[in-house]
Amino acid sequence: MPIESMNLMMLNVGIAHHDADWNWQDVNSPFTRIFYVVEGRARLLLQDRCVTLRPDHLYIIPAYTLHSYECNGHFTHYYLHVYEGFKNELDVVEQYDFPTEVKAEDIDALLFQRMCSQQPQAILPSSDPQTYDNVTLFSSYLQRYQDMELWEKMELRGAMLMIFSRFMREAVQRVWTHDERMQKVLSHIHSHISDTIDVEELADLACATKPYLIRLFKREFGTSPVQFINRKKIERAQLLLFTTEMPVKEIAYALGVSDHSYFIRLFRKLAGVTPQEYRRNIKR
Repeated sequence: MPIESMNLMMLNVGIAHHDADWNWQDVNSPFTRIFYVVEGRARLLLQDRCVTLRPDHLYIIPAYTLHSYECNGHFTHYYLHVYEGFKNELDVVEQYDFPTEVKAEDIDALLFQRMCSQQPQAILPSSDPQTYDNVTLFSSYLQRYQDMELWEKMELRGAMLMIFSRFMREAVQRVWTHDERMQKVLSHIHSHISDTIDVEELADLACATKPYLIRLFKREFGTSPVQFINRKKIERAQLLLFTTEMPVKEIAYALGVSDHSYFIRLFRKLAGVTPQEYRRNIKR
């Protein structure tokens, strides 16, 4: 998907001041977070590493990324929450490896200041994700954006794309996007993520044997076809849990998973909590 077609919707923007009180565990949301650090330091804990948040740097946490925060002193940062929804196509994050941290430019502070001054109602009710990361507020944030005047959306989109460009500048395009066979396989997975997808079916699509398809897929993606499919299904499940009242069993069936118990185990493995716990957390 070309970056020009990114359908960015702003959920929240604001500035936060902390004094050793930004310590939230196991945060996992269907939207992307971007931080601009003004002063102080904190730590971002990802599943595979720890990142120190420093002044005059930008940080990005993609949607559905399990993470935690640690703050032991004074810390001030701008935050921007951006939502893209779920698309039946390859998104930019899957086409590129983005750096978690980049050096900010002088204009970035002005961009955040402008967004904050133009959208004062978009500030978070508190820094605790449990107070804003829930179905009711999420829906109201989306509705607020959709009700904006066209010129407001255009200005916000311009600011968001400029900030995203800092990360894009240092992003590395994944070489598998050049393989036509993989493009066909990926397109099929995204278009049929709600169906049962068999690896044999993907192998036939790529005109390859099943073992060769698995090796090729793992070489290009760094993961197996089954693991990739499962991750995309759980991302869709998180979005459905977040935006609908569908029972967990119906969500499993809607995603082509007939074994309800297996779906719960898979969700917990990839999201860190069970579907029921995830829904309870976002409704607090």
